[in-house]
Amino acid sequence: MTKKKLATVWLGGCSGCHMSLLDIDERILEVIKLADIVKCPIVDGKEFPEVDVALVEGSVTSDEHLHEIQLIRKRAKLLIAFGDCAVTSNVTGMRNYFSKDEVFNYAYIQAVSNDKQGKTPNHPALLKLQEKVVPLQEVVDVDFVIPGCPPSADTIFYVLFEFLNGRVPDLSQERKLKYG
Repeated sequence: MTKKKLATVWLGGCSGCHMSLLDIDERILEVIKLADIVKCPIVDGKEFPEVDVALVEGSVTSDEHLHEIQLIRKRAKLLIAFGDCAVTSNVTGMRNYFSKDEVFNYAYIQAVSNDKQGKTPNHPALLKLQEKVVPLQEVVDVDFVIPGCPPSADTIFYVLFEFLNGRVPDLSQERKLKYG
């Protein structure tokens, strides 16, 4: 049997979904038997590869995220919205109550941690924020969602194991879904 290629990606979110993924503990060995992890936040590949399964955490908050999720969609056979930020924009979507300029101003000019120079920073590393934070399905087709903030390790393992074995997971069982 040929191993599948698995990628995990972290867009606009807190990394809690990836922390929950790590909580599958030794069951990662079962995943590794079925798939090579070819891209994740700790694998420093510069180019997003062609993959069978992409787990994407976080919402689309910037031009960079928009470009990245569009590339992932082109290169992933199966795209899974991983956690509530990816599914609904969740906490990151709270930014939508303010204008993009207000958010930028507060974070980069008025924040106590800044040097109080009162001018807008102009650095190429700063993200170009989107007008609104959006969940993945508002900009690309999503094949499956794993809800939760974060999803439980058991749910993540179940979904991965089912897809990597060629089956579609059934999350309708209440015991699979836990929040908080």
